Amino acid sequence: MPLQDRISEDLKDAMRQKDELRRSTLRMIRSAIQYEEINEKKVLSDAATIDILSRMARQHQESIAEYKRGGRHDLVEREEAELSLIRQYMPEQLSKQELTELARKAIEYVNAAGPSDMGKVMAQLMPQVRGRSNGSEVSQVVQQILSQQG
Repeated sequence: MPLQDRISEDLKDAMRQKDELRRSTLRMIRSAIQYEEINEKKVLSDAATIDILSRMARQHQESIAEYKRGGRHDLVEREEAELSLIRQYMPEQLSKQELTELARKAIEYVNAAGPSDMGKVMAQLMPQVRGRSNGSEVSQVVQQILSQQG
């Protein structure tokens, strides 16, 4: 079942069950997907939908950090609950060890010699980890490995 169909079915279930948090979060996801489809003038693939979900997850993580800094624990709880719902539709996240292994393979593949080859490594690695890892985390791991080499 395509990801968008699964989201729509889960939205219907949430409405039937009167689950306010799930319903509002799924509506927010559907809205973001529809907005992107209108901009692109085509139905989005599962990969494109996962990109949207990744972007939403990153925004929620940033909001959580800001709300914690501001002492707004009521908003932190809601954002965390929404984030966990968003993550249910994303592929399983890579562990630090798995990410490091993929980064080492990409570095080997592009024959990277040091930090100056970061762009080549990232171009090779990002399509492999899209939706399964945060871009800043990937960048950090690659940078760490390359700085040890160079």
